[in-house]
Amino acid sequence: MHMQQHQVLILDFGSQYTQLIARRVRELNIYCEIHPYNKQPPNASDFSAVILSGSPSSVRTDDAPHPDLSEIRGKKPMLAVCYGAQYLAHFSGGKVAPSDTREYGRANLSFIKDNELFFSEISEGSQVWMSHSDTIKELPTNAILLASTSDVANAAFRIDGEDTFAIQFHPEVYHSTDGKQLLENFLVKIAGIKQTWTPNSFVETTVANIKQTVGDDKVVLGLSGGVDSSVAAVLLHKAIGKNLYCIFVNNGLLRKNEFESVLNQYEGMGLNVKGVDASARFLKALKGLSDPEKKRKAIGNAFIEVFDDEAHEIENVKWLAQGTIYPDVIESVSVNGGPSATIKSHHNVGGLPDFMKLKIVEPLRMIFKDEVRRVGASMGIDPELLGRHPFPGPGLAIRILGDITPEKVAILQEVDAIFINGLKESGLYDKVWQAGAILLPVNSVGVMGDERTYEKVVALRAVESTDGMTADWVNLPYEFLQKTSNQIINKVKGVNRVVYDISSKPPATIEWE
Repeated sequence: MHMQQHQVLILDFGSQYTQLIARRVRELNIYCEIHPYNKQPPNASDFSAVILSGSPSSVRTDDAPHPDLSEIRGKKPMLAVCYGAQYLAHFSGGKVAPSDTREYGRANLSFIKDNELFFSEISEGSQVWMSHSDTIKELPTNAILLASTSDVANAAFRIDGEDTFAIQFHPEVYHSTDGKQLLENFLVKIAGIKQTWTPNSFVETTVANIKQTVGDDKVVLGLSGGVDSSVAAVLLHKAIGKNLYCIFVNNGLLRKNEFESVLNQYEGMGLNVKGVDASARFLKALKGLSDPEKKRKAIGNAFIEVFDDEAHEIENVKWLAQGTIYPDVIESVSVNGGPSATIKSHHNVGGLPDFMKLKIVEPLRMIFKDEVRRVGASMGIDPELLGRHPFPGPGLAIRILGDITPEKVAILQEVDAIFINGLKESGLYDKVWQAGAILLPVNSVGVMGDERTYEKVVALRAVESTDGMTADWVNLPYEFLQKTSNQIINKVKGVNRVVYDISSKPPATIEWE
């Protein structure tokens, strides 16, 4: 879907930092894509520059990632980061061995040779972030040393006669203070890439691609009321107008009164939206299920069945559109099938079953959440809608730990409404990236009046983030938490204890399931 000019190809060797490389490149208004080292795109030679990521592997092992760089090296500007640098050294006449000293954490550049990569503000003393157990003992053939630290003699080098550069540190992490400048030097000064990838250019390119791909076909889109599906809808509407049919499904797991309020929200946006109440169908599919993955898959299957039914009501519909975004793809399929471990599956990732005759279109598949918001703003979408917190596709089903019942859903809807409305009334909502309540599968002893109670426990969760890949818990004021806890316990029958989640991602995830 992206016929972008001046693309950057990032080859992933399984590093947890790979997505951060993409974030930093995008922040420079340069489009990039992540692909597994062993599943390079067929048009790899069309990219303007290539970045090799780090890896938890060692180049010295038999099963180390071993990419075919024959179509890239020496033909395209290349920046090899950490494992990538060691790979170039190991297989090009250099020597990589276990490090004699600890090479993890902050370090400072003690020597820099005049060169294009370290041009501008980067100087001796600049802080960089190391994260490796092997080190480059000897440079590869025809290599020129560019930088060192007190512990890492060969911290950076280039191959003479090629625009091939290698660094043993991670410029993508915030701890490398001049990392963004280094990436800009490589991409702009060395590779000659223009910084033209903006929200407006994304809209223009994506609308053109949708028109070319979809043509005069009809498209059905599942709206959720959230940012992703709404921005996807407006993009598609720009491209195909009345041929877009939007469906908003009540899966019985939405927030309190959300079905009605979301339908009202879309009035006046010019979208063709149909509301479908399928709550009984979803709750039936979830009956007796406690395992998070089984719940997600049951909801995903039910969504597909509902869309299939509704699609049959539209004559000659050929496409199903989804609001899938890049973090969904990364977490579900390990960077498009790369070597990293799968974290959890997402209900809207992974294609369609054979019985559905619809092709899939995902206009936001390659952009991050903050980029989705900027794209929406560039198209004039209501700031209140764009500022809405993310809400999981499976809804409250993955915020109810254990099996799902209508009674549990009703309890959590009331708790969630008190928490979210409280954040809005206190002016805290826009300071939080995502918030919600979780119904725990435990009861606790309490006392109300003179009577003993044995009722449910709920956890409140509020995090700050930019794209959902990492997140920190929000230090909400004690007074707010105290007031919210009192309101929940006094107003929601069946709850007698409220706790606050102070876990960050990683090691926890934002959702509990």
